[in-house]
Amino acid sequence: MIALEAPREQAVADPPKLVFFHSPHSGRCRRVEGFLAQVLQRRQNHDSFKLLRASVDERPDLVECFRIEEVPTFVVVEGRKLVKRIPAPRGCRQLEESLSPWLH
Repeated sequence: MIALEAPREQAVADPPKLVFFHSPHSGRCRRVEGFLAQVLQRRQNHDSFKLLRASVDERPDLVECFRIEEVPTFVVVEGRKLVKRIPAPRGCRQLEESLSPWLH
């Protein structure tokens, strides 16, 4: 009798990181965070990214590393590589278009 081995599950790749560079004192940053919530909710994409928030006041090292020139700015990181930069999105449509390669 031949024993059949159960197929091994393929390792699920980590979702890309979506880093939100913001200032806690900025109303514009709060509005843009609302845009992101709408985009992710609209297509139920809450698991598409690992969302990380980086305050420019608390993480100047990351601001320098990612060369952030204005807030709010989003960057998409896959593995250890920056693959998309979205500086100061103007609305839901622009944000959705920018993130479309990762949205379901």
